[in-house]
Amino acid sequence: MAARLKSKAKRATAIAEWELRLYTAGQSQKSITALANLKRLCEEHLRGKYRIEVIDLLRNPQLARGDQILAIPTLVRKLPEPMKKIIGDLSNEERVLVGLDVRAVRGKRR
Repeated sequence: MAARLKSKAKRATAIAEWELRLYTAGQSQKSITALANLKRLCEEHLRGKYRIEVIDLLRNPQLARGDQILAIPTLVRKLPEPMKKIIGDLSNEERVLVGLDVRAVRGKRR
């Protein structure tokens, strides 16, 4: 199982472009922190292979429906498929990297 997760993470980092969408609520502290954390993580782990789209739901609330956004901030990985979602300020680096399939789960064995 661990080998399969590592292989999956390795394939994901080989993708030409990651399409990420961050849903925010204006300039709230959580939204600002989430964007800063996302930019840092992308530069460290996906340099040159990502695109971030920020959607402010205070300006465009109707856009939440398309990706079924129920909480903010929410990060949506559109590409590579399958779509993944992570809710929160993205401060837990390990959780974000595993959630996006950038990194395999450490120490998880079956």
